[in-house]
Amino acid sequence: MRKAKSGPDMIRALLVAAVTALAGCGSSNAPQGGDGPAPSARSSWTTLGTSTTAATAGTAVSANPNGVWTSYDPPAEFAGIARQPVQYITLRDGTRLATYVTLPADADGNAAPGRFPVVLVQTPYNGVVGGYVDGLGGADPYIVRHGYATVVVDVRGTGQSEGVWEAFGETEQADYAEVTDWAATQPFSDGRIGLYGVSYLGITAMLTAAQHHPAVKAAFPIVPIGDGYRDIVFTGGQVNPTFIPLWLGLITALGVTNPTALTDPANGAPLVIEHLLNAALRFQAPLVLQALTGDPDTAYDGAFWRTRSPLEVLDQVSVPTFVVGGLRDLFQRSEPTSYEALKNRVPAKLLMGPWTHLEAAFGAGLPRDGVPLLNQIQLRWFDQYVKGMAVGAEQMPNVTQWVYGAERYVTASDWPHPQARAQRYYLYGNGGLGTEAPGSNTAVSRVLQVPIGGLCSVSTAQWTAGAAGFIPLPCFENSNASDRLAVVFETPALTAPLYLNGPIQADIWMETTAGDAGLSVRVSDVDERGVARSLTNGLQTASLRSVDASRSRMLDGQSIQPWHPFTLASVLPLPRNEPVLVPVEVFQTSAVIAAGHRLRVSISASNLPQGVPPLGTLLQSLAGILTIHHDAARPSSVVLPVVPASALN
Repeated sequence: MRKAKSGPDMIRALLVAAVTALAGCGSSNAPQGGDGPAPSARSSWTTLGTSTTAATAGTAVSANPNGVWTSYDPPAEFAGIARQPVQYITLRDGTRLATYVTLPADADGNAAPGRFPVVLVQTPYNGVVGGYVDGLGGADPYIVRHGYATVVVDVRGTGQSEGVWEAFGETEQADYAEVTDWAATQPFSDGRIGLYGVSYLGITAMLTAAQHHPAVKAAFPIVPIGDGYRDIVFTGGQVNPTFIPLWLGLITALGVTNPTALTDPANGAPLVIEHLLNAALRFQAPLVLQALTGDPDTAYDGAFWRTRSPLEVLDQVSVPTFVVGGLRDLFQRSEPTSYEALKNRVPAKLLMGPWTHLEAAFGAGLPRDGVPLLNQIQLRWFDQYVKGMAVGAEQMPNVTQWVYGAERYVTASDWPHPQARAQRYYLYGNGGLGTEAPGSNTAVSRVLQVPIGGLCSVSTAQWTAGAAGFIPLPCFENSNASDRLAVVFETPALTAPLYLNGPIQADIWMETTAGDAGLSVRVSDVDERGVARSLTNGLQTASLRSVDASRSRMLDGQSIQPWHPFTLASVLPLPRNEPVLVPVEVFQTSAVIAAGHRLRVSISASNLPQGVPPLGTLLQSLAGILTIHHDAARPSSVVLPVVPASALN
């Protein structure tokens, strides 16, 4: 059993996690909950569309509404583990993928005879390194000792594998099927496979699950991306300047960390050179350059990003899937949406912790509030759906979310929350925020367009995958410093708790003296002392404000999650000094704002840790003045998903 760390162990874990942060990182078609009743009639929610699918009426899950967490930590079946020497899978085009196998063993490390179900992990982070860092793809001894073989494979062009890396490209995805074939037919394999992984490894799990391989029985992805363009790389049409360059650099560094370059220079050295050339000339460096310069095929949504977006293929997944995410994760936006895409087709669960990317990789703070350690949850999931044991996995809560303000995990029957109702709050000229529509007051709010907003905020921790969060800066916990570059709107002190659960839409009437502008919208909880705790935020380039209503999410007939096309054809002119309406997607959250606290919405022209416009747009946006309107004719507002506070009980 993996235990919580403290003292020196915690320091070591943080150092290891910092590296992980830079990394990115029996089948059933029954409805959610196994043999429970069929899904209920449509709710007031609609789904969120994708590039290839329109939104549809939401269908709430009704099975297992009162699921509870219980302990699951059976005795280990084996005393030890046995790591095998590196092997190679030869693919259809002759490319060889490095493969690392770990088997159950006795106390002396002698591999146990027989066949075992396989946990398959596909990683770009070098399986040798993964042997020391679980989050990078190493076999978990806890899982292996409970009777599972683990197969870790370096994807094409990474680690000790040959070929050209293109990050989830079509060729790599075709490799997944051959890798699965290999893992299912080895002498140590009983032909049943569970897909597992964190970050990139979780994404490969999702994409492999969509391929309908008969050997795959279940999936357990931790912090997987959903939409390659919108989640992080080009949030709001702005390229991520923090995590993405570091991540690409780490892939390159681990790709040249090849022991065979020393032990077998004739074969190892050419592979290192090949990986360096790939990075410099074929993928990593060219991709960054294209993003920064606004290359149409990269800086706008299209085929390149659709191929790399699991949400586009989750309707093909037919195996039970447990999704783990974080409220401050890199992929905060899509983790609940991934669950939503699966929940009425296969047994599916969702766990959202108070985590950044690297914290989620290790399930920081667990066990807590009845929620077990992540690897115990994984074991239960695989024992039931891979081994076919009746261990009550279907009775685990459908949805478990950390709730800021309550500071605990709260379970629910579904996501989106079935009790949520849309509530619009209006921005007032006096800096207030309330549910009454504004009058004819012509007051406006202005802020300077500078590209350094959010530089010292919780966004810095979130969009560096949590690595920067290890620096104990007060501005990571208090948004007041970053809000000095914003216009701020607050409710009076609340007389009753306000429970928010779901995505948020900000409808901002704005004008600018520049050729373009960004809008950063931050939602915070302000306590009695005036300390503002950031809950979530959104980012949007004004010229990309076009919305496809057929793909946007609705609640109670109101748009609460706009879907922007982000194509070159969707770019709209932005006349100087002329008001336009810009809908901003603010990523989903779960938080209760206590009585006596205030809800804050702050608007600025940038959130640097999250995104910076491509060079051409950036130059058009500099040195402008951003004006926010909030009168009767142009009522800027936010639409909130409000849940009765009684649901917290």
